[in-house]
Amino acid sequence: MTTAPRTPSGPNPATTAFAAMDRRSRDIFREIVQSYLDTGEPVGSRTISRSRGVQLSPASIRNIMSDLAEMGLIDSPHTSAGRVPTHVGLRMFVDSLMQLGEPGEDDKRAIESRLAGSGRRMENVLAEASELLSGLVGGAGLVSTPAADAPIRHIEFVRISSEQALAVIVAESGEVENRVLALPAGLPASSLIEAGNYLNARMKGRTLAEAREAVLDEVRSRKALIDQTAAKLVEDGLAQWSGEDPVRGRSLIVRGRANLLEDTSAADDLNRVRNLFAELERSENLLNVLDTAREAEGVRLFIGAENPLFSLSGSAMIVAPYMNAERKIVGALGVIGPTRLNYARVIPMVDYTAQVVGRLLGGPAAAKRE
Repeated sequence: MTTAPRTPSGPNPATTAFAAMDRRSRDIFREIVQSYLDTGEPVGSRTISRSRGVQLSPASIRNIMSDLAEMGLIDSPHTSAGRVPTHVGLRMFVDSLMQLGEPGEDDKRAIESRLAGSGRRMENVLAEASELLSGLVGGAGLVSTPAADAPIRHIEFVRISSEQALAVIVAESGEVENRVLALPAGLPASSLIEAGNYLNARMKGRTLAEAREAVLDEVRSRKALIDQTAAKLVEDGLAQWSGEDPVRGRSLIVRGRANLLEDTSAADDLNRVRNLFAELERSENLLNVLDTAREAEGVRLFIGAENPLFSLSGSAMIVAPYMNAERKIVGALGVIGPTRLNYARVIPMVDYTAQVVGRLLGGPAAAKRE
């Protein structure tokens, strides 16, 4: 069973609204939301009166709809007589009225076969996960790659020009990462060797994040027994590798932007998508949003203005964390699109995709823990 998505922190007006509703109001509200999610169109009282299970006249339904509007749960777009749920209303529907289950067997097989077919290389699995979510959900698929935090086995500096050196970082996992560093003018070859030896002595078996502060403190306080040019190389390298820039060391994979254009029917929709496209280009902001799933250790849902990033575009975003072989949360994935998503289907699919990604990236070690 998929756990209900966590709500953003802070007061939740949807909870107060739900407590104030009687059974008839909840039934009418559920009809409005379900119809909107199915059609994307405003819903009128006459349409609801014809729904199976609703035994009320259009006049009675209009009175209830008026009460729901005063509670901030539904609104009337433009001059239409029909109503649509507000972002607060959608939040209440998801939190209090919607039943979540597991993805259907067809969806499970599609997720497992697509991801398994990408192999076990992290880059391929994560790119395929983003593409998969985009295709199955009909929005934009998002995946944040893990930060480079595996324990270090070996570091070596190799000069590639008079102004640049290649830092070869070998992790305990066997992964090799090459990063180009700018060199101070006139740096001798002996300083490259000295800097590599210094870092190996202090960082072997530790992650960059674990060793960074101690090493930098030692270098900056001149306690390090290396010359000034080697010390500058160490300081510059650690500042770049360990993420003083919050985006450095990881990236955002986005697939399916074009899907968002297929749900536009008016100028307002096109403006919303343009705003959304602009947001998708701000990878740092989206990485910060994805990080909330890592912190919450569960599925997170943002609807419209619940997150400032989506306040202009009126978008919805569903994200879930994924784990490595040690069952540590290392990244997050999800989908972003219009608020008219099929939440009952999308939330379990995002959650299940994160589980499969974790199993694939974890390999045999993760399988033994299942």
